[in-house]
Amino acid sequence: MTIDQKAAQELAGRAHEVGRASGRERWRDVLQRMSRGRFGRRRGWVSEPELDTPWQDTASGERHGWRERAANLDGEVAFSVDYLVCQDCQLGWVEQPYTLPEYQRCGLASAGLAALRIEHEGLSWHTLGGHLRSSKEFWAAVGADVSGGYQQRVLCPHITTW
Repeated sequence: MTIDQKAAQELAGRAHEVGRASGRERWRDVLQRMSRGRFGRRRGWVSEPELDTPWQDTASGERHGWRERAANLDGEVAFSVDYLVCQDCQLGWVEQPYTLPEYQRCGLASAGLAALRIEHEGLSWHTLGGHLRSSKEFWAAVGADVSGGYQQRVLCPHITTW
């Protein structure tokens, strides 16, 4: 095991140390709601304020209304996943978990997903898309004993995405 992999394992153990940035702009939210999503969308990558925590929870740069949970190691994102929850339906979704190849199998994905489940206790967890053949083992491992098992499920009617 390399020094970097040991650092990644230590980072996985700190998944509860999360800094948060809302990423919301009320005027933009109102404009989007009033125009049913035609106006007020951000274009391109959205810069978030830098947070001084090993794990960060910010607005997703790819999906409107979603959040991103990321683990930072030596100034780079070692792991990230987009997520969305509906408290009304007690459902949660995760999409595109990604771990840099040098940090795979160090526990970052498991720790990040477990932290989300703890923060949003009682939810059933799913994904939107089907799982790639190469990722089936990953989903089986992280979905074991998880309500919903990260199986595919469409968004509930409470969620509006533009």
